[in-house]
Amino acid sequence: MNGCICCTVRGDLVEALKRLRKRLATFKFDGVIIETTGLADPAPVAQTFFVDEVISEMYSLDSIITVADAKCILDRLHDEKPEGVENEAVEQVCFADKVLLNKTDLADEEKLAKIEKEIKALNPTTKILRCLHSKVDPKE
Repeated sequence: MNGCICCTVRGDLVEALKRLRKRLATFKFDGVIIETTGLADPAPVAQTFFVDEVISEMYSLDSIITVADAKCILDRLHDEKPEGVENEAVEQVCFADKVLLNKTDLADEEKLAKIEKEIKALNPTTKILRCLHSKVDPKE
């Protein structure tokens, strides 16, 4: 199969969303959660909800949530990548409407403040929620 994995997966995502809607036509569901790996570029998944006409009529994108590990996120944000290769952690923070700053028990207040400052420098509009075990109020 040709093409990048993100585009290949997006095609699969489109088909899965269409099948889900057809199978559950008589059942009202509140939403669909799509979880990607830590290495995923969020752009192709997000674009699915705008580019594909059928999907954009069936679904709306509510938010993009990134989970950041307080112990190692600073290292990931500063990872040096070869020319032409994007830093996935930076991409995910930049796309996120919300960042769950997880494992906050593994960092002191000074480090947490530094992390939040760096996240806000990359994405000033994102909401940062500190948490343990990724537990947050669903209404957040």
